[in-house]
Amino acid sequence: MNFNKKTIVLAVLSITIGLRIDAIPVIDNPMTRAVIQVYDESLRENPTDYDTYFRRGNEFYRQSEYMRALDDVNNALKYMPSTELDLRIQALLLRASIYNVTDRPEQALTDLTQATSLSPDTYAIVYQKANTELELGDYTEAKADYIRLQRLNSRSTEALIGLARIAVKENNLGLANDYINQAVAIDPSNSEIYVRQASVHRLMGDDNAAVQDLLLALSTDSRNTHAVQDLIEMGSENYPAVMTGLSDAIRQAPSVGMFYYIRAMIAQAHFKYGAAITDFNKIIDEKLYNYHGLYASLAECHYALGDYIRAMQNIDQAMSMVKDYAPYYTLRSKIQLAQGEFESALNSASQAVFLMPTSIPAIVQKGLALIGIKDYSEASSQFGEAALSGDTDPIYLMMRAWVCEGFLHQPIAARGFYRQVDEMEIPEDNIKSFKGFALLYLGQTELADEWMQNILTNVPDYDGMIHYYATCFYAQAGNSDRALDYMKKALELGYANYYDWTTNNEAKINVAPLRKDERFRQLLHQYSHIFNS
Repeated sequence: MNFNKKTIVLAVLSITIGLRIDAIPVIDNPMTRAVIQVYDESLRENPTDYDTYFRRGNEFYRQSEYMRALDDVNNALKYMPSTELDLRIQALLLRASIYNVTDRPEQALTDLTQATSLSPDTYAIVYQKANTELELGDYTEAKADYIRLQRLNSRSTEALIGLARIAVKENNLGLANDYINQAVAIDPSNSEIYVRQASVHRLMGDDNAAVQDLLLALSTDSRNTHAVQDLIEMGSENYPAVMTGLSDAIRQAPSVGMFYYIRAMIAQAHFKYGAAITDFNKIIDEKLYNYHGLYASLAECHYALGDYIRAMQNIDQAMSMVKDYAPYYTLRSKIQLAQGEFESALNSASQAVFLMPTSIPAIVQKGLALIGIKDYSEASSQFGEAALSGDTDPIYLMMRAWVCEGFLHQPIAARGFYRQVDEMEIPEDNIKSFKGFALLYLGQTELADEWMQNILTNVPDYDGMIHYYATCFYAQAGNSDRALDYMKKALELGYANYYDWTTNNEAKINVAPLRKDERFRQLLHQYSHIFNS
């Protein structure tokens, strides 16, 4: 299973704050749909109802539907009379937040400047404006606004942390430390202050201190979700520092299950399945938590290590603890498919889709199971549905191209899907843009090779994933020698997904062409220790 930061955050939060993952609101939640429907009906009756536009825009923003939120807040501001001063300020703040979260800080600053002119002494507006100026590198204006915050509130820790960040940018580390120490002294029992202190230490390049800050935040308040999120983000950027910090924390507090869980989830996300299994089992054996997700995580780890019997035992245990949870049916289908149980895999995936019709992982898994029973046309339709879902992951197009080219004998259609992947607006240094693979299958081998080499040269590979994909790329390109060189590096870096190495045949993004090469088998044997659980 591939993990991203959001996946890990949701899993960790589910155990640290008792939140069911399937209870997290999404735009397809029936209650949310009902609220949106009321707003829709109101706007059909009165298309200039600015208050309803603003309320619906807020709802879209909460559901991360930022473009729809932006359309609504634009209409709210368009139809709003000049006498609605308070609502106009709220709308400008909402639009600024949308611009910030969609990486348009310049436009955010325009709205925040206007909001500040309407309400110059509103703390929240000045704070958001200062943070945006800091992001844009306008340190003079940011400093002036943080000082204004201090005038509005002499005990403003936000102002002190902002000034500390500016001091770091100005290479005045002594002053930065003074500011963060003052902030902590003002509110030492507030866990959030340690999260902010960590952000300053990260700016200084002191990741070890930042990890300690975040762990202190969690020790102060185990429900601090920002600390969890930041630890996970740091796990992708400096895995050793985070794991060392968590291990130190566990030695000092060996009965705190949350630390084991965070360490296990980060290890799992970086393909260190044996370490993750050890921590998950520790939590279960010592009864530090009783949570169905622990067994699902164990199932994922054993699945990745090719131990499908234990994977099935654990997913069955998870499913016995929570009924009708679509992601668990999806995972069960993956395990069944790996075992060659195609009909069972299709039944499990179909149940997942029935329970959660908008679940893209379930839809994709159903497509893979359909390939197993050789219903290629319907599989293509499933991947097409995934590609049209609004999720911009290019893997769905790669899968559809694979089915069209390899099973339906539709090379023209396949080329069209590869072109779509090539044209997607995803940063080229993102290995999972798969642009180089698409170019390779379009016959543009030189451009494809340039893409792969640029990533290998410029993107750090913390866990072997990039070198795994390089192995896939050169294996599919027919360059076995080069592919095996990258395979060795991927294994050295700890890419321990045995399923990927030995079984995964999906979407022409795999190492299948190498598997009959004796050197391939020798490398797996040489590095067999990384697959131990």
